[in-house]
Parts: sequence; C-alpha cells; structure tokens
Amino acid sequence: MTGAIGSQLKARVNGVWLIADIREVKRYFDEKGEWVIAEIEFLGEGDISPDGGLRNFRRGISYYPRPGTNVCAVTSSDLVQAFDPADRAHIEIGTIYPTLNASASILIDALLGKHFSILGSTGTGKSTLLALMLHKLIEIAPQGHVVVIDPHGEYAAPFADKGVVFNIDTLRLPFWILNFEEHCEVLINTEGAERELDKDVLRNCLLIARGRNKLAATIRNLNVDTPVPYAINDLLNIMNDQMGKLENRAEASRYIRLRSKLEELTDDPRFAFMFDRGLYFDKFADVIANLLRMPANNRPVSILDLSRIPSDLINVVVAVLARVILDYAIWSRGEETRPVLLICEEAQRYLPSERLNVSSASRRILERIAKEGRKYGISLGLVSQRPSDVSEAALSQCGTMLSMRLNNERDQAVLRSTMPEVGRAYVSSIQALRNRECIICGEGVPIPMRVRIMDLPDSLKPASENPVFSELWRRSGGESETIDRTINRWINQEL
Repeated sequence: MTGAIGSQLKARVNGVWLIADIREVKRYFDEKGEWVIAEIEFLGEGDISPDGGLRNFRRGISYYPRPGTNVCAVTSSDLVQAFDPADRAHIEIGTIYPTLNASASILIDALLGKHFSILGSTGTGKSTLLALMLHKLIEIAPQGHVVVIDPHGEYAAPFADKGVVFNIDTLRLPFWILNFEEHCEVLINTEGAERELDKDVLRNCLLIARGRNKLAATIRNLNVDTPVPYAINDLLNIMNDQMGKLENRAEASRYIRLRSKLEELTDDPRFAFMFDRGLYFDKFADVIANLLRMPANNRPVSILDLSRIPSDLINVVVAVLARVILDYAIWSRGEETRPVLLICEEAQRYLPSERLNVSSASRRILERIAKEGRKYGISLGLVSQRPSDVSEAALSQCGTMLSMRLNNERDQAVLRSTMPEVGRAYVSSIQALRNRECIICGEGVPIPMRVRIMDLPDSLKPASENPVFSELWRRSGGESETIDRTINRWINQEL
C-alpha cells in the first residue's frame, strides 16, 4: 500500500522522523521519462529509536524538510508506535488499515470531552460501531451515565444486562417538567400573531397553576419554567375561570383551543407516559435518578425507545430529556461532577439542518448542548446517515469524527467542511470504504486513521441487520397467523 492515497510516509529531518499522509497522487510524462508526484500532509513527528524506528510520536512538526530530502515508507512497527495511546485511558475498536496487528484505539477523555459524531450511509455499520464503543466504555466505567435516544428500538437487546429501557410502557416524563417553550410546542398549533396571543394565555394560566402548589410559597423566583408540579385539573379549571372573566367573548376561542388540546392529550392512552394525571405525584428526584442512572447500579445505560411514541411528541420528548440533562448539569455545579453521555441516533430527525428551515425545541436545546455542554460535563454523540440534513452548528462542535462510507455528494461535502483540516485527505476515499470500515480523525485519535472495526457477537449487536430477501422470499406458510398476531399487537399497542 506504499504510495497509495491515505498511506503514510516518513522523512528524517534534524534528528526526528516526520510523518505525513499522502493526500493526492499524480502521474505525468515528459522527455525525461515518467514522474509520480505525491501531495502530502504532515501529521506529526517522533524521535528516532536506536534501531532506526519511530518512538515518542507527537502531533505537529518542528521543522519542514528541505527540497531533496529522502522519504521512505512507514513500517507496521512505526504505525503501532504512532497510534499507541501509551498510558492514557482508551478503548480499542479494531485494527488500523492496512495492518493486521496495529490496534486502533480512541482516547476516552478526548472523545467524550469534546463531543463526537458517527456518520455513514445506511447499512455501513454505524449502529454496530456505536454499540461496540458503548460496550467498551462501560467495561472500563461500569458506573457511568449514558443516555441513548433510540428511534427504532434497536438497542434494548444488546444492553439488556447493562441498561434500562424506557419505552411508551415504562417511561414516566411528567407533564409538569416541561418548560414554557415545550408546553407551547405541545399545546399550541396556531401561527403568527395568533400564536403569540395563545402563548400569553397559556403563560398566565400555567403560572397560576404552578403557584397553587404548596411548594410555591417557598420559592423566591417562581416562573412558568420552574419545575413545580401542577395538577392538570387545576390548569383546566383556571382556563375556565379566566375565560369567564372575559369581557370580549370572541377571545374565548383561545382558551377553548388550549383546553381542548390538553383534554385530548390526557384522554389518549398513547400519551399517558407524559400526560397521565397521576404523574402529578411523581418526585422530580426520582425522574432524574431513573433517566440519568444515578446511581448506575452496574446498569449505566438508559435507552429511550421512541419507536412507539406518537410522532407528535417525539421532538418534545427529546427536547425535554436533553434540557433536563443540561439543567441538572448546570444546577449541580459545585457538587461532585457526574458527566453524562447523550447519544442521538438518527440525529437528523430532531437536530435538523438550518437550511431545512425547521424550528423545534429539540434542535435549539441540542445545539446549545453542542456549544456549551462540555463546560458542564455533558458529552454529545451524533449518529446520522445524512450529515447534510444535520445541524451544521452541532456537527462543527464534534471534536472527533468517525465516518463510514458516504455515497451522497452533498453528505461528502458536509463532511469535508466539518472535518478537521488534517483529516481531509481521507474524504476522497470515503466512497471506497467497505462495511465495518471507517475514517477517524480529531481529538480522540493521535492522527487520522482508517480502521477495520472489530466484530461483535450477535447477542451484542443492535437489531438493525438487513433482511436476507433471497432467503426469506423462498419461505412460505403461517402468513395468516402472522397477520393476526401483528394486528392484535397493533390494535393493543403492545410489542
């Protein structure tokens, strides 16, 4: 592989080895013969060992080579040394291409301290790579705090022994935890000036409802965002009372809309995980402890299964979860830090690109976490098959990028614009990656590298494997029973 794009060269300059990546190779002919010109990008330097090899590799270079300096191929032992994490905390996820023995390691603190992203087209192995990384992380840190937003219910099985699954049947996210913006996203459907008037009505009624809790008397700065429980019946009654005081009966339509929407949510069993009246009695401390796994009790992973949650509420659920994590981190400053890793699978769904002109509470809070979360001990992991549809503001904050094969040119352009300069030589090879191969660059690795991802046992893989059509379409029998069982689960909303 010497001389191929993405392979490494070394040059001896002032008593050290300079290590460089080949970014581009050109061949041309003239009257003197055939020439091969390689454009390279310097990665770092290392000391020369007694046997002429590389040791003590470090990023950056002290001196540039002079014209005419000889170059030679980097050996496997050089690569092992260059990518050696030494005594820093790390996880091993595979081997460095094209070697068979150089372990590919990611530095844990650098990976989590500055966010990361896993990008790749459908079927390239993103979910398996994420599962591998999480398994490795919790082996090292069994008392960690990991929250996975799982849109398709893929992660329940591989983390059955190391996590807790919150789905529509087990999730309890009380309505009174929502802040004012999230209340508006759920309860108000109007637009423009009418929406602003509806918000004023809701703000006034919500503040009165929160104020009726006996805890309100002990709170100096009670406002509509304060997570003080209120009863849904109280809010409905307040709306009726306020409507009765109106002199202009035409304004009553605003109260009627809000009341009708709230009654619709409380009467629909699909929304019981958030709008059941009994959630008034849930304790805020218990909600935080369960969702963030504090204490972890050797089950450090919270899996938020969104697969059966009504689409109307998915963005709100993600927004509430992300905001609670951020607010808890902010208000717990001064306590012993409990860092949290928040994984966003299918990030383009609730963290959409600015060019799509979609405004949502989930995007706003996740972008804030991307920009500020590091200061409060929150790490963000974004996983997406369409990076061009993900918020550029959030992607640009990812200090480590793990990119699998990307077929779409727009996605490749986004990757090229957000990837650190030192790793852009690899973008041209993104289309050539096989399944379970990725390019890693950024803070989490000493230098950019192409990695063959190690395999996982089937029991630890997410439920995201593609069906084998050629085999399954040969089978027959039992279709009627399958349809009956499926319809029964469908009608009863039970998996």
